[in-house]
Amino acid sequence: MNHQDLINACRQDWDAYTKHAFVEQLAQGTLAQPCFLHYLKQDFLFLKQYARAHALVIYKARTLADMRNALPSVHALLDSEIGHHVSYCANWGLTESDLEAEDEDFGTVAYTRYVLDSGMQGDIVDLYAALAPCSIGYAEIGRNLRDDKNTKRENNPFESWIALYGCDEFQEGVKQGTQHIDTLLAEIDVNSQRGQDLIKVFKTATRMEVAFWQQGLDKR
Repeated sequence: MNHQDLINACRQDWDAYTKHAFVEQLAQGTLAQPCFLHYLKQDFLFLKQYARAHALVIYKARTLADMRNALPSVHALLDSEIGHHVSYCANWGLTESDLEAEDEDFGTVAYTRYVLDSGMQGDIVDLYAALAPCSIGYAEIGRNLRDDKNTKRENNPFESWIALYGCDEFQEGVKQGTQHIDTLLAEIDVNSQRGQDLIKVFKTATRMEVAFWQQGLDKR
């Protein structure tokens, strides 16, 4: 099996995630600012837990190769991605202190702790299955918004967000990570119990992504 099998097995939830009203309003520049600011603050808190989850891969790995493979993601999150997020938030009037002081919303807690719990209970394949919807989904969303002629690019306050996730650098990074996930999945039969268990993990994390968008949209 591969990552596309995971997506195909939860297509309705996947579409609800990648085509959510939050995303559609971003594309048109009509998303209410309080919704976006809430999302930015919660995404900062999410990224901190996301870094912990990638560090957990190293802890759970059984081979040195798997440990080494996980390290760049941890470095990228702590050394650049979170820093870039803080800088981006500053453009919206949010300081790092503001972000650190924010309470985790229910959806943020549920999503991040589910990912960590999946890794603690299972092995690194379970953990990657729980992590995958975030990166793969954002890459798909970025491509869709970048390539859709109906996306408003001029005078869109969220243009920089669209450009970030649609850019070649982000797309290539996700592509490389996805190839690693596919390598881990390659010997697993999608119809086996193991395959079905991984689909359940991926599906649940995808549903959590839907809830993450929704909690932002609800902050009108």
